[in-house]
Amino acid sequence: MSGYPLPRRSRRGAPARRLRAAALGTALAAVLVPALSACGDGSAAAAGGATLNWTSSYFPTHWDPVVGGSGAQFRELALVYASLTRTDENGKAVPDLAESWEYNDKGDQVTFRLRPGLKFSDGEPVDAKAVKAAIERAKKQKNSALFGDLTSIESVDAKGLDAVVHLSQVDYQIPQLLGSRVLQIASPKAAASPEKLDQAPVGAGPFTVTQLVPGTKAVLKKNPDYWDAKNIHIDAVELTSAPDASTVVSGLQTGVYNFADIDPSQAAAAKKAGLDVFVQPGFNASNLSLNVNKAPFDNDKVVDAVRHAVNRKEFVDKLTFGYGEATDQPFPKGYVAYDPQSENAYPYDPEKSKKLLAQAGHKAHDIKLNLVIPAEDPQAEIVQSQLAAVGIDVKIKIDKNWATPFFAKELTFSLYGTTGRDSAAQTLTAHFGPNGPLNLSTPYQPAGFEDAIAKVRQTPLDSPEYAETLQAATRAGLKSKALVFTYSQPNLIAKSKAISGLPKIPAHLTWTGVTISGS
Repeated sequence: MSGYPLPRRSRRGAPARRLRAAALGTALAAVLVPALSACGDGSAAAAGGATLNWTSSYFPTHWDPVVGGSGAQFRELALVYASLTRTDENGKAVPDLAESWEYNDKGDQVTFRLRPGLKFSDGEPVDAKAVKAAIERAKKQKNSALFGDLTSIESVDAKGLDAVVHLSQVDYQIPQLLGSRVLQIASPKAAASPEKLDQAPVGAGPFTVTQLVPGTKAVLKKNPDYWDAKNIHIDAVELTSAPDASTVVSGLQTGVYNFADIDPSQAAAAKKAGLDVFVQPGFNASNLSLNVNKAPFDNDKVVDAVRHAVNRKEFVDKLTFGYGEATDQPFPKGYVAYDPQSENAYPYDPEKSKKLLAQAGHKAHDIKLNLVIPAEDPQAEIVQSQLAAVGIDVKIKIDKNWATPFFAKELTFSLYGTTGRDSAAQTLTAHFGPNGPLNLSTPYQPAGFEDAIAKVRQTPLDSPEYAETLQAATRAGLKSKALVFTYSQPNLIAKSKAISGLPKIPAHLTWTGVTISGS
C-alpha cells in the first residue's frame, strides 16, 4: 500500500519519513548493488560537471515504480523514469514520452502517439508495447500499488508507436492520470524480473542509476538518450536518505548537500544561512479519518460533533510556521476543483459539539477512542486536546505497521495526509469513492457522489462546463462522514544559490532547464 500518498514530512515527524526510517535498518545491511554502467566507482564526483547533491526525506523504499506507486517518492523515481505525459505549471497534462494523444468521438478510447526513436537505458525501444506492458503490470502485479488507479482502463492495443487505450467508461481524465504520479514506465525487459528492477531501475527518464545502496544512496548520471536531454543541464545526481532534520541545514551550509526538502520549522534557519527556500505548490492536505462502519462514528451526530470540535487554525499556527493554511477540502483555494460553496460548512464550535454528543446519548468523556498512528506526531496531540475539550477521550497508540490495518479499513480512527493527484477526479475517488484507498469507511460513499464523479469523467477538460462540474463533485464528496480535513502546507525545499530557480509545477520537481553554476 506504500504507493498511495503518505502523510508528507513536516515538523511533526510525518509517518512517511518514519516508515522509511523503520525500513532503513534492514536496507543498510543490503549488499551494494553493482554499477549498472561503466562509470568508474559510480560516484557523482567521477561524473564531473554540474552535480546535484540531494538529500531526501522520501528516499525510495522501492525503485520499481509499480510498487513505489503514486506516493511522495514519485519525485525521486522521476529522475529515472518518464511517463506518457507530464504536468505543466498550470497543472495540465502536456507531452512527455507521448508527443500527442487523441480521443475517439465517444470518449471511451484514447490513442497516445509516442515520440519516434526513443529507447530505455538498457537499449530496449520505447514503443506502444512498452506502454501496454507497463499498464498491464500495474494492473496485475501482485504487489502493485497502482491497480486501483487504473480501473477505467480495460485493455491496451500496441500498434507500433500508437498505444490505443480502451476504457470501460467515458473518461477524459486519462491524460492527467498517466503522468509521473501513476505511470512511470520501465523497460519491459528489465520489468520481466520485478525484484531485480526494484534494485536496478531501468527507465527512459533524464538520468540513469550507476550505483545504488538500498535505503541509503543512489548515484545517477545524465541520460544522453532522454528525449529532452538538450534541456537537462545537470550532469550527475547523488541522492541520499536525509539525516535527522536538525542537521540538514548545516549540511547545506557546509556543502555536503546543495538541495534538500525541509520542515517548515527549518525554513527561517535556512534563509538566515543564506540558502534559497523554494516553496513548491502542491495539493497536500491532512485529515482525520473516521470509520463510519464502527461505533461511535456509526452515529451521524457523533461525526458532526467531531467536525465542529476541530479548530483548524491551531494546526496551522503550531505546525506550519506560517507556510500553511486551514482547509476543509482536499484541494487548495484557487485550484479548479476547490468548491467555494462548501467552505466552512462545519465551523469550529465546541459548544455545538457538546450538544450534539448529548443528543447522541453520550455523557462527557464516555467516548474513548484509540488514535492509531505510525510514529510520534504533534498533530495527534492537537487532535487529542481538541476532542478532550468537548468530552471525547483519545488515547494515542503508535503502531509502526499502522498502514496494514488502515488500508484494510480495520481502524476506527486515524490521521492521514495526501500529496494529491494530477487528476482531480482521482483525488476525489481516492478519498470518497466506495473503494477509495483513503476512505477508511469502505464501502460507504456519500449519496450523489457516484453520479457526480461520472459526470466529471464524461466532461472534456477544455469544456467550459468542466470547472463547475468538478466543483459539484467535490461538493458531493465533502458530504462524506468519513473525513474531516484540517490543514495544508506546501512542500519546502532549501537549496544552494548555485542552483537556478525551479519550475513551479504543482507537486512535481522538474529538472528541465535547471542549471548549477560554479561546477
